Amino acid sequence: MQPLSSPAERTPLKADDIQSPPSLLAASSPGLDSPDANGMRSVPAAAQPTDAATDYMPARMLNEFVYCPRLFFYEYVEGVFAHNRETVEGSLRHNKLDAGTGELPAAAELAAEDRLHARSVTLSSDRHGLIAKMDLVEASGDLATPVDYKRGRPRDGDDGLPSAWDPDRVQIAVQSLVLRENGYRCDEGVIYYVATKQRVRVVIDETLVAQTLEALRQARELAASGKIPPPLVDSPKCPRCSLVGICLPDETTVCRESEAPSDRVVQRTLFDIDVPPLTGRPPRGADESAVRRLLPARDDLRPLYLSTQGLRVGKSGQVLKVHDKDKLVQEVRLGEICQLNLLGNIQLSTQAVQALCEAEVPIGYFSMGGWFYGVTHGLGVRNIVLRREQFRWAESPGFCLRLSRALVAGKIRNQRTLLQRNHLEPPRQALNFLKCMIDEAERAASLEELLGIEGNAARVYFQNLSGMIKVEDEPDKPDHAARSPFAFDFVHRNRRPPRDPVNALLSLAYSMLAKDLTIVCHMVGFDPYLGFYHQPRFGRAALPLDLMEPFRPLIADSAVLSAINTRMVTAADFVQAGESVALKPDGRKAFFRAYEQRMDALVTHPLFGYRVNYRRILEIQARLLARVLTGELAEYPVFVTR
Repeated sequence: MQPLSSPAERTPLKADDIQSPPSLLAASSPGLDSPDANGMRSVPAAAQPTDAATDYMPARMLNEFVYCPRLFFYEYVEGVFAHNRETVEGSLRHNKLDAGTGELPAAAELAAEDRLHARSVTLSSDRHGLIAKMDLVEASGDLATPVDYKRGRPRDGDDGLPSAWDPDRVQIAVQSLVLRENGYRCDEGVIYYVATKQRVRVVIDETLVAQTLEALRQARELAASGKIPPPLVDSPKCPRCSLVGICLPDETTVCRESEAPSDRVVQRTLFDIDVPPLTGRPPRGADESAVRRLLPARDDLRPLYLSTQGLRVGKSGQVLKVHDKDKLVQEVRLGEICQLNLLGNIQLSTQAVQALCEAEVPIGYFSMGGWFYGVTHGLGVRNIVLRREQFRWAESPGFCLRLSRALVAGKIRNQRTLLQRNHLEPPRQALNFLKCMIDEAERAASLEELLGIEGNAARVYFQNLSGMIKVEDEPDKPDHAARSPFAFDFVHRNRRPPRDPVNALLSLAYSMLAKDLTIVCHMVGFDPYLGFYHQPRFGRAALPLDLMEPFRPLIADSAVLSAINTRMVTAADFVQAGESVALKPDGRKAFFRAYEQRMDALVTHPLFGYRVNYRRILEIQARLLARVLTGELAEYPVFVTR
């Protein structure tokens, strides 16, 4: 069996591949029925772009469409791109090629004996609405041959000789078409596969041109429809795709199958896009989990927290430099962090803000006591489609109620599970009451009724929270040692301000969880201020509050219990400020460690069967909600642990 090429085996997307170019070469376009420079007839009128002057299709994007229509939709329509090891390696290999001048003389200026090699040449075709950035153009007079570099290896042809992959053949055909429109003759192209150091020639005949233009027509139709194609099923293309964590192909398929038989796409051959839907999932072996884990269990990047008052953060190259007055106290590479969180009076230079926004590293702002103010981030997802659907569904009372029922029922289930796991002797009456509240939440007739049910469940849950605190108030100390006036004797939930150490930790944990989900919402493409359960209110990010409901006991409450029970935070780490209780700086640092340990803990996803950490699960759940809003899924699968 021949190996399948993956996007990682091809050159990663370049920024100028998705921009509409100016007029690049002054070349007259032949009429619709006139032959082109190679004597071939032009594309039928039905395949002509509606506005070729502003709607150029990059050759790279047509390559992606033939490879996987869903990948094309993400990159071309939604403007989403993510790097992985293969794309970074390909980008580094392409640095030399992209360093070319991009100059290519007009074909009429070249004599028959002229020979030239031009690198990084960008040309467009107004006739077909295409644009291509060519790695290399080898020309002999007006006869030009485009050469495209790929980091992978060729496939084995029917004759046993190396052959180009179908997406690569289409991409080189687009390059040939734009060269022809700009006055050159182009009979063949070359694809150089770096892994095997082989040049594979592709003949640009009428059949390949017709297939390429048909793919162009289908790609434009898909882009105009605004409807994302279904994911491929069990495809060997997915594991090395850099967008697999965004696409979630197996996860989406499993969720759809759990609802009802669904239409799925299995792409078998070139241009085999509209294939009949399949029913039933291909059988898996007995030792296989429900879903392939195609995304890393953990991210290599870590959040950075700065809480010492008076710090200044600047930038030198790709390194953040943290100063305390005139003393350099820390250096952190931009490529090693996924967040920068500032608590209190900490200065951040404009250069550092710009670098963090360019690297898509969000900056979270907190008060000195941990109150979450907001986030600074880069442009993020540039597509409005998801936000438009979010606003449309937020106006549907039935949808808001149905989603809210699932969120609240999931929260109560997780609260009940936490009591069963961690309480010294979980009261049967409390467990039975929470079970009844789950049933009531699933049948609630209004959001107001649901708020009452959630409040009743929270009252019983917090009444028994003290049974999960398994540490003495104060360790034995000598008589001369000062004892802390604080104790972890939780009685009931209070806030604004919290009046005891446990409530202070809970408020800080909920604030940090809201921050993490606000960042996830921006990353996925939501408007964080429009929720479904938490109704819009000035200054409140409602959607993160919706999404965090099932995770309050699993992440925030668990981090608080772990910090107390393992004595990462002790009573000596708190200070009284009027009626409120707050953490000292060392206590905050210790709790940040406890919180991040919880976020980094691996957990088995109850629906998909693989193990990932909680930070990854937050992103997965947010993307599943996006699938619901865009119509790919009918119901939101709330995360509940067993």
